[in-house]
Amino acid sequence: MDVVTIGETMALFTPNEEGMLRHTHSFSLKFGGAESNVAIGLSRLGHRSRWLSRVGEDEFGDAMLSFIRGEGVDVSYVTRDQEAPTGVFFKEFRRLKDTRVYYYRKDSAASRMDADWLSEESISDAEYLHLTGITPGLSPSCREMFEKAIRIAKGNGAKIVFDPNLRLKIWRDEAEARQFLKKYASESDIVLPGISEAEFLFGTCSPEEYVERFHDLGIETVIMKLGKEGSLISSSGLVKKIPGFTVERVIDPVGAGDAFAAGVLSGLLDGKTLEEAALQGNAMGAMVTMVNGDAEGLPNRSDLESFMDGSQEDVTR
Repeated sequence: MDVVTIGETMALFTPNEEGMLRHTHSFSLKFGGAESNVAIGLSRLGHRSRWLSRVGEDEFGDAMLSFIRGEGVDVSYVTRDQEAPTGVFFKEFRRLKDTRVYYYRKDSAASRMDADWLSEESISDAEYLHLTGITPGLSPSCREMFEKAIRIAKGNGAKIVFDPNLRLKIWRDEAEARQFLKKYASESDIVLPGISEAEFLFGTCSPEEYVERFHDLGIETVIMKLGKEGSLISSSGLVKKIPGFTVERVIDPVGAGDAFAAGVLSGLLDGKTLEEAALQGNAMGAMVTMVNGDAEGLPNRSDLESFMDGSQEDVTR
């Protein structure tokens, strides 16, 4: 298996119009979760990906598994919970450049994942284990499961890729979030932070200073997301800024970081240099923002290549 990832995916209600949620009367049902977004992104690029999770024994769980399985992702280790529901969240497009997300995930099926639930065979064949800082914040039992996953990956030679993916609402307080995010970053081979996450962990610094702070934790490779400016890579003495891609209008920014992770992992799996992998990640992140939905804008390989080389036409006939 190229990449295994673990985390909660929820039923997503996205409004069919812009404006405050109180004035919204119709929604479209989609699905969103950082880890499954990455798994889908990799599958669309031709890689083998596996998503591990727990969902409710409900209609949302049925529809979600059908959707993710239909994208070519291995869901054979996903389990159903007859007592806890599949989580739900809502998006709100208040106005241009003001998107808000509201989660209803407390005591969800995924929050009940624990160390006993996780089998070694679900991870042992992975080349990469992709993790985010969301999962350990869901519950103490998820934290124990998360730490077991890291031990299994290390014991079987898999590289660990960690995206801090800060969600303060799921942590008890900022000190707890900071403590555990640093801990899990230090146990990873590759870390994919954003500027805001780095600032939360280390205070105000320059991007170059941030990557040094991450290296001080013992991390070999840091690929920092800089938004529309691109990304900054740092590994084995190489420090280089990788340019971003211009997007005329951002439709939905949610999921861009997950697309970036999928693009980087795909590049590494294809044997590309770190610079090439980061550039591909920048392109993936940009493409996703132009489509409504977390996973809907993830490209296949031909679309990605056309976007990167500028050959994509406004109308294809």
